[in-house]
Amino acid sequence: MSEKRYTEDHEWVMVSGDEATVGISNHAQEQLGDIVFVELPDIGKALAKGKEAAVVESVKAASEIYAPADGEVLAVNEALNDEPGKVNSDPEGGGWFFKMKLSDASQVASLMDEAAYKAFIEG
Repeated sequence: MSEKRYTEDHEWVMVSGDEATVGISNHAQEQLGDIVFVELPDIGKALAKGKEAAVVESVKAASEIYAPADGEVLAVNEALNDEPGKVNSDPEGGGWFFKMKLSDASQVASLMDEAAYKAFIEG
């Protein structure tokens, strides 16, 4: 499955095999406003679905980024340390936060697809 999925906390996840790339949705970055700082998880950190994985700070507020599934951090987007605004300019592309190895890829299957997420944020 290479379809992008979304959580109710506005993270997106793109899965390739047992690896997933995670970021925040365009809707989330619009709500946050200008991103000024991103705190990324440590590589090798064990993540639990629904638990804090990273933090994003904007001019308005700080917000937690939650793990969309259980797994381990494989890589982080170091570019965000110098250029946190990438989250605003390309939230669902170059503004990704981290990549993780999934413990159970089926956890992602229960997340919303794009159409369901669109209905969720409009609802």
